[in-house]
Amino acid sequence: MSQQPRIKICGLRDVPTIEAMDDLPIHEIGFVFAPSKRQVDPATAVRLIKAVHRLKASGGERPRTVGVFVNDSMDHLKAVVAEAPLDVVQLHGDETAEFCSAVRETLHVQVWKVFSIKSESALSSPRSAMERLIPYKGKVDAVLIDAPGGGTGQTFNWEAIKDYEQAADHLEMTLYVAGGLHEGNVQELLRTYSPGGIDVSSGVETDGRKDIDKIRLFVRKVLEA
Repeated sequence: MSQQPRIKICGLRDVPTIEAMDDLPIHEIGFVFAPSKRQVDPATAVRLIKAVHRLKASGGERPRTVGVFVNDSMDHLKAVVAEAPLDVVQLHGDETAEFCSAVRETLHVQVWKVFSIKSESALSSPRSAMERLIPYKGKVDAVLIDAPGGGTGQTFNWEAIKDYEQAADHLEMTLYVAGGLHEGNVQELLRTYSPGGIDVSSGVETDGRKDIDKIRLFVRKVLEA
């Protein structure tokens, strides 16, 4: 691995866990606004974002706040961001490149686009990865590849990562990898591939709740990879 990837912890729902993440070298904290067992409403997100703003994380900076949405309207995104000041809007549905660009320009936030990788996806190829990403060049700030559905704890066929790394590098996009990551497999991924960032959610939970000990262990495994 050439350099440490950015670390995003997603699906936070309570202030005490966020406060316990102070001084951890993480880069993003994600909140799920889409229907999910981890869903938060904007009023709750306001409290959580205030807690994030009090953290010192990687390089002494506070982590960026990321909101996860699926096929939302521009009006709804505007309303959420007006109430809960997010740094990044992560779009996890069928959003077009034009819609992503409009969100970025209208809401003055970073926009990340998520692409699902089917588990049998040796169907991926350098060409298909490039074809999926190229419309989004210059219209998003990062791309993220994940197992279908997101937040399921399932991995996808990691062989697809190389093709997306090559395409993202060629298009000058930051690539995040998500999908079933946890302390037991993240080092294997990072010793084989070099994504710009990694995104973990269910892999740092116990009984469906974020577990600060698992978060710390996951971060330590990333640093040691």
